[in-house]
Amino acid sequence: MPFTWGIIGPGRIAQKFAEAVASIDDAVVGSVASRDTDRAGSFATAYGIQRTARSYEALAADESIDAIYISTPHRFHFQQAMMCLEAGKHVLIEKPITVNATECEMLIESAREKNLFVMEALWTRFLPVYSEVRSWLDAGRIGEPMVLSSTFCFPITTDRPERLWRHDLAGGALLDIGVYSIAVSQWAMQRNPIDLIASGHLNGERVDDRITASLLYAPPSEASDRPVSQFTCSFQSQGPNNFAISGVDGTIVMEARFWGATDATLHTDGRPTVRVNMPHRCNGFEYQIEEAMRQIRKGAIEHPTMSHADSLANMKVMDRIRDVIGLRYDFETDRRISDPA
Repeated sequence: MPFTWGIIGPGRIAQKFAEAVASIDDAVVGSVASRDTDRAGSFATAYGIQRTARSYEALAADESIDAIYISTPHRFHFQQAMMCLEAGKHVLIEKPITVNATECEMLIESAREKNLFVMEALWTRFLPVYSEVRSWLDAGRIGEPMVLSSTFCFPITTDRPERLWRHDLAGGALLDIGVYSIAVSQWAMQRNPIDLIASGHLNGERVDDRITASLLYAPPSEASDRPVSQFTCSFQSQGPNNFAISGVDGTIVMEARFWGATDATLHTDGRPTVRVNMPHRCNGFEYQIEEAMRQIRKGAIEHPTMSHADSLANMKVMDRIRDVIGLRYDFETDRRISDPA
C-alpha cells in the first residue's frame, strides 16, 4: 500500500509538495483541505488528487490518511498541528514549525505523549549536496568552521503572497526566510549559538522587512576565538543568496539559492578547487518527504537530521532576535501562544 498524505493549505508551497509526492513510487496525496472549497477542488484536479475534505478536522479524521503536511501561514501551524495530533495523525509542518518557542515546545510534548511523528519541513537539510558538504566538514577539509556568511534577500513584488507582510499572519523576513540561515548555521556548526547580535527594520505593516544578525558560538578551544555566523534576510533588495563556511584551511560555498542548492564549491589552500553539482530528482522536496515516511514507518517520532531539539533551538534564536528588534505579534498572548484566528 502506498503511503498516503493529506495536505492542509493548498498554496504555492503545497504545489511543490504535491509535485514531489508524485515523483515517489510508494507515496500519494489522498486528500486536500482548504477553507476555500473551490481552491481545494482546483488543487485536487491539477495534481490528480482523488478527494477533497470538507474541513481540516475531516481530513485529520480520515482513516485512509497516514500523515498530514501543513502548509498554511505560520500563525496557524500550532493549532492545526495540535488538532492533527489529537486526531492521531503524524505531521510534517512547513517551516517555521510554529511562531515561537513556547508553541514549539508544547507541540513536541504532545507528539511525545501520543507517540506520533512531528517534523519541521526544513527541506534544505535533506538535499544531496548538503550530504557532500557534510562529508567535507567531517573530514576537516577546511579546518574548524570559524566564519559563516549568508544572505536570503529578494524584493517584495505584487506577485508575492500576502502572508509575507501581514502582521496578523506572522509575516516578516525572519520567520519566512531567516530561518534557513539559522538552521543551516546550526547544521554546519553542529551546536547552537551561545549569544547573538541583531538589528532590523519594522515596516508600516509592523513586520520585519530586514534582519541582520551575528550568531556567536562557543570557541572550539581555549586558544581560539568564537566562531560567528553572520546573515541578512531582507524583502528590500536582491542578494547573492549563497552560504559560505570558512575555516583556517579553506572555504565551502553552497551556491546561490543556498536553501535549495544543487551546487557547492570547496576552496582549499594549495589544492585544486572542488565543485559538485547534484541536481534534484524532482524539485528537492522529495528527499524530506521520503525521510519522513521512512521514520514514520519505523515508528520514530522525529528525524535526527531535523530533530525536535533542532527546531526548538531555532525557534529560541528567532524569539531572541524578535525581542531585540521589538517584534511581537498582536495575537501572541503573555505566554506567547497564538490565539486561534
